[in-house]
Amino acid sequence: MKKYQLKNIDCASCAAKIEDGLSKMPEVKFVSVNFANSTLQIDTPDIEEVKLKIKEIEPEVEVEEMQDNKPAQAISLLRENKEELIKIFLTILLLAAGLIFEEQIHNTPYHIAEYLIFLPAYLISGWGVLRGAVRSATKGKVFNEHFLMTIATGGAILIDAMPEAVTVMLFYVIGELFQDIAVNRSRKSVKALLEIRPDYANIKINGEIKKVSPTEVHPGQIIVVKPGEKVPLDGNIIEGNSFVDTSALTGESVPRAVKENEIVLAGMINKSGLLTIEVTKEFGESSISKILELVENASTKKAQTEKFITTFAKYYTPFVVFGALLLAIIPPLFFAGQTFTDWIYRALVVLVISCPCALVISIPLGYFGGIGGASRRGILVKGSNYLDALTKIKTVVFDKTGTLTKGEFKVAEIVSANGYKEEDILKYAAYAEANSSHPIAKSILDAYDNKIEQNEISEVNEISGHGIKAKVNGDEILIGNDKLLHKENIGHEKCDVEGTVVHVSINKKYAGYIVISDSLKDEATETISELNKLKVNTVMLTGDNKSAAEVYAKKLGIKEYYAELLPENKVEHIEKLLSSTKNGKVAFVGDGINDAPVIARADVGIAMGALGSDAAVETADVVLMTDSPMQVVKSIEVAKRTRTIVWQNIGFAMGVKLFFILLGAFGIATMWEAVFGDMGVAIIAILNAMRILK
Repeated sequence: MKKYQLKNIDCASCAAKIEDGLSKMPEVKFVSVNFANSTLQIDTPDIEEVKLKIKEIEPEVEVEEMQDNKPAQAISLLRENKEELIKIFLTILLLAAGLIFEEQIHNTPYHIAEYLIFLPAYLISGWGVLRGAVRSATKGKVFNEHFLMTIATGGAILIDAMPEAVTVMLFYVIGELFQDIAVNRSRKSVKALLEIRPDYANIKINGEIKKVSPTEVHPGQIIVVKPGEKVPLDGNIIEGNSFVDTSALTGESVPRAVKENEIVLAGMINKSGLLTIEVTKEFGESSISKILELVENASTKKAQTEKFITTFAKYYTPFVVFGALLLAIIPPLFFAGQTFTDWIYRALVVLVISCPCALVISIPLGYFGGIGGASRRGILVKGSNYLDALTKIKTVVFDKTGTLTKGEFKVAEIVSANGYKEEDILKYAAYAEANSSHPIAKSILDAYDNKIEQNEISEVNEISGHGIKAKVNGDEILIGNDKLLHKENIGHEKCDVEGTVVHVSINKKYAGYIVISDSLKDEATETISELNKLKVNTVMLTGDNKSAAEVYAKKLGIKEYYAELLPENKVEHIEKLLSSTKNGKVAFVGDGINDAPVIARADVGIAMGALGSDAAVETADVVLMTDSPMQVVKSIEVAKRTRTIVWQNIGFAMGVKLFFILLGAFGIATMWEAVFGDMGVAIIAILNAMRILK
C-alpha cells in the first residue's frame, strides 16, 4: 500500500471519478482518493498504468510521490488564488460595462457590441467549464456539472440572455473560489499537525552533538533536546528536567512537568530545561508518526451519507437533464399559445438551479471539518463513518482502572491473620510481585521500599484473573483475589472486603490481606452525569472484586456494573450488550492495552489516555489523547454537531433547489434567481460546513 499526492484536483466529483475509474482496474487491489487532503492511497504493482488512467479521467491531475518531510510553505490567500481573482475581476468589469450600456448595445445592428462585451466576459469566466465539458464528452462521460453549466449558459446565449449567461459563469467561478478556500482551510487544519513533525534531532556521539534527520536515529542512541526545540523521537529522559508543551498532541494548553526516567514523545516541545533522552523507538514507529498517519487517512473511511451523496449525484444529473429537455419540448407541442423560446428559457433556468455542487462539496467538507475539529481537541477519529457511529451511541461501557480511576494505587491498610506480622505480609507480596508491571504490583513495591533480592525468587507463575504463585526462599507464596484462595482451597474468614484487596497465603496458610486504594479521576463523576443527560446508558466492567466495584459505582452514579471479570469475560459482556441494544451503538472505553480485544469488538472502540500506546492507535476507532473521561462526552458532542451541520446542508440545498426549480418551471424565476439557487446555495453550504472547524 502506497500513498501519493494528487496535484490540481479541484473538485470532489473529480476525486470520486478517479476513485471509481481506478477501482475497476484489475491490477488495483485497493484504492482510496481523499479529496480533502489531495492524496491517493493505492495497492497496485503498476503505478505507471494508474498514472495513465488518471490522465485519461482527469488530464490536469498529476500524481507525485509523497514528501512528508518537506515543510509546507505559507502562501497568502491572494497568491494562492491569483488566477481566479483576475478572472473574477475582469468578468465583473466587462459585465458591469455591458449592463450600464445595455440599452445602447441593443440598438446596435445585430447586437455586435453585445457580443464584443459579453462574449469575452463569458469566455474568461467560463473557459475552464467549457473545456471540462468538451473533454468529458469526448470520453463518453457527458453528465456532470460542467455539462449542465455549458448547455444552460449556451442556451441562454442563443435566446439572447447574454448577461444572465455571463453571471452564471461568474458566480460559478466565485463558488469554485469559495470551495477552494474552504477545502484549503480544512486541509490546513489537518496539515497543522504536520508542523509538529520534527525536522531534526541532536544526536550525541562520542561527546559531540550532531544535527541529523530523525529517521537516522535508532533505539538506544542518545539525543539532546534544547529549550524551545521539538522532541524528535519517543524516548526516556536520562538526564535533566523541564516542562513540555503537549498541546499539539493532546489539545491541553498547560505544560507538563517531566523529569529523569519519564517518557517523552515525539512532537512535544521542550519549554525550559535541557533534556538528554535515550531513544526507545524508530521515527516511523513513534507516536507522532502513527498519529499523523491516522489523521491523514481518516477521510478515506467515508460515512454512509457521503457515499449516498456521491451515488445520488451520479444518477441525479442525467435525470435533471432529461427532465429539462422534456420541459422545453412538451408544453409548446401540446398546449396552444406556448412558445419554444419561453419554455427553453425555463428549462435552462431549471438546469442552472439543479447543479448538485452544494451537496457534492459541502458534505465531505463537513465530515472532514468534523475530523479536523476533533483532532484540535485531542480526539482522533479514524474516519467519518465513526463520527456517524458516535451520534448513534446508546450505551458507553467503561473499564474502571485507569479509565474512571487514576490507577495510582497506594497501600492503605495491611491486615494480618494466623500470627503473621504485617511486615512479613508486605515483604512476601513485594517479592511475588517484583517482576510485574501491574499498577497494584507497583503500589506494593513502593510501600515495601526495600531492595528485592532476585536470587530468592523462583517459579513465578501468573494465574490469569486470579493472581500470582511464586517461590520465595523456598516458601510457596500465593497473592491475589478471593477467587484464588477458593481455587487453591486456602481457608480464610472474610471474603468480601471493601476496596481493592490483595490476599496473601504462605505455604497454603492464610497470612492476611493488603487493601489498595485508588481514587476517581477529577471529571469521572461529571462525565457519567453528562452522559445521562444525553440519555446514554453507562456500564462499568472491572476485574476488581464486587465490593470495590460497588463502592466506585455508587460514587459515580453507575447503576449497571460487573466485577471480577477476566479479559474474555469483558468480551462476553460486550457481546450481550451488543445483542440487547436496539437501534443504537455500543462504545467501550479502555486504556487500549489490556482492553484491546474489547475495544476491537465494540461498535465504537475508544482508547483513552492512549498517547504512546501502539495497541490503542492500532485497535481503537477513536483515540483520546488525554486521560480525561470527559473527552468521551466531547467526542459525542463533536460528532452530533458535525452530523447536524451536514444534514442542515442537505436540507437547505435540496429545499432551496426544489423551491426554485418549481419557480423556474412555472416561469416565475429567471436566470438571476437560478444563479442564487445554484452557486449561492453552494457558497452558503460551504460556509456552514466550515463552522465545524471552530
